[in-house]
Amino acid sequence: MIDAGQGQVVATDKYNRAYYLSGSNWYRLGSVSLKHVSVGPAGIWGTDKSNKVYKYIGGDFKVTKGLSLEQVDAGGDGQVVGVTPSTHTVYCLRDSDTWGHKGVDTLSWYSLSKTMKYYTCGPKYGCWGIDSSSRVYHTKTITPSSCSSSGWTYVSGATMKMIEVGTDGSVFGVTSTGRVYQRMSIYSSRPQGLYWSSVSMCMPISHLTYDLGNLWV
Repeated sequence: MIDAGQGQVVATDKYNRAYYLSGSNWYRLGSVSLKHVSVGPAGIWGTDKSNKVYKYIGGDFKVTKGLSLEQVDAGGDGQVVGVTPSTHTVYCLRDSDTWGHKGVDTLSWYSLSKTMKYYTCGPKYGCWGIDSSSRVYHTKTITPSSCSSSGWTYVSGATMKMIEVGTDGSVFGVTSTGRVYQRMSIYSSRPQGLYWSSVSMCMPISHLTYDLGNLWV
């Protein structure tokens, strides 16, 4: 998988090794084996095959005490969100806990009372998620300091296996067959956008991310 945010690009390979991009070269990021890694205003976070959650601190990933998650996203406005492995419940970590965590204290995650298999946030226009039926949902706001949310809106028109939000609010998704779509006409007055537009690719795509005008697949 691959994730971009705050001008940084991180990825994991098939051997669960994490990397970051510098120029045109990939460099190993820490020494911990991770299946999922995410970068954003909240820093760099990841999960391993046992669904333990890690934060990148002082040059390596440090395991956190608290909730187990199969996917995390650090792209929000300081908060971190994630999905539990068994119940697929969405949880949120407040910005004060994400920034202040030094790998010692037990983290207090807050349930967002929604079942999702993939969830992602951006600093603008809220968060997006995919439920077990591949339906798309949007949350207009999540308050980083409290993790309170504005509720969920179903977004019709396409089913997705994963979705990502860019720093500027751009939204891209991947269907189960590997087709890529962009959500169009997203504005502050209509944060869920208006329609999906196909993005031509020369091959089926498994994962994508977007930042600073670049789409990574």
